[in-house]
Amino acid sequence: MARLFRQAMNCLYLLCVIIGCTALVLISAIIPWAVFTRYVLNSAASWPEPLAVLLTIVLTFIGAAAGYRLNLHMNVSYFADKLPARFRTLLDLVVQLLMALIAAFMIVWGGRLVEVTWHNTIADFPFLSVGITYLPIPVGGVFLLLFIIERIFLGLPPDPIPQHPEVAPID
Repeated sequence: MARLFRQAMNCLYLLCVIIGCTALVLISAIIPWAVFTRYVLNSAASWPEPLAVLLTIVLTFIGAAAGYRLNLHMNVSYFADKLPARFRTLLDLVVQLLMALIAAFMIVWGGRLVEVTWHNTIADFPFLSVGITYLPIPVGGVFLLLFIIERIFLGLPPDPIPQHPEVAPID
């Protein structure tokens, strides 16, 4: 069962990375287009900026869940590293539970935000519900919560990019 859950989390992680990377690539293409239309064509397009903002929401909440899974986020562990091993384990559990609380907040309040704004539209994209644009918040919260559950019960996932012996790890 644990192996199946780990495989599911690996697939979910890959999905998060693909979504986040796609959003980043699209943002990187959209912003130069906006600059080109404004300064070269002298006729600024209205859609690039709001689309870049929407993609940033996707990148932030979905990409952050992927980053959290592999412990790629910023953290200050100086004092935690000075603790004895059993206290570090307890502290890590407390941190995971606090992160689960944040994920639950994202799920509940992000879901309410989606619900409240579902029937509103964006001026530049009248076919697009504002609620859909906020959907990455609760979805990212669900992904984050699943990654936290994985970390609590199965530990950190293995690094998908194995370290080569000739490359010294960065501490």
